[in-house]
Amino acid sequence: MIESQEITQLLQLASSGDSGARNALFDSVYQELRTIARAHRRKWNGNDTLDTTALVHEAYLKLSGGSFADYQGRAHFFATASKAMRQVLMNYAERVAAAKRGENPMRVTLSGLALHDENTLEDLVHIDALLTKLENSNPRHCKVFECRVFGGMTVEETAIAANVSAATVKRDWALVSAWLFSEMNVSGERPTAASRQ
Repeated sequence: MIESQEITQLLQLASSGDSGARNALFDSVYQELRTIARAHRRKWNGNDTLDTTALVHEAYLKLSGGSFADYQGRAHFFATASKAMRQVLMNYAERVAAAKRGENPMRVTLSGLALHDENTLEDLVHIDALLTKLENSNPRHCKVFECRVFGGMTVEETAIAANVSAATVKRDWALVSAWLFSEMNVSGERPTAASRQ
């Protein structure tokens, strides 16, 4: 794992327009982004269409599209990367679900939220809609979910990214898991919420 201070320094230099720092930043975070992306792809149960490299590059394009000055350090950068990967995956899920309506779509399993075999990519789109709703009512809870599930972050890393204590992350995670379980059951789904420690 790259040192937090190094990432923060590179973000500061990149924000001042230093193209060398932008390239060094990409090189520094690339392997960690690949690790996160590989973890996401394993959750897609055999779907090889969106490969690890494509997911990393699409997410990084989203990250570098704005100003690097917006990132307040390594934790904030990777929290934002988690959100970018969520967006890339959801856009992909929407496209695939639309193309596969009426067929036998692939199964999707998210860490912390196991979906049954009969569910489809449309469930993932539904989860995204629920997360958007959650983001409007409680942005911190949504951020905790994104960091833990889409960013693959530990409780401690999530606490740094959300600027809260590890105990708060654990409480938020339990609340978000219960809320998603309840919301999915209302629509007839039967996911299993599982806390990741």
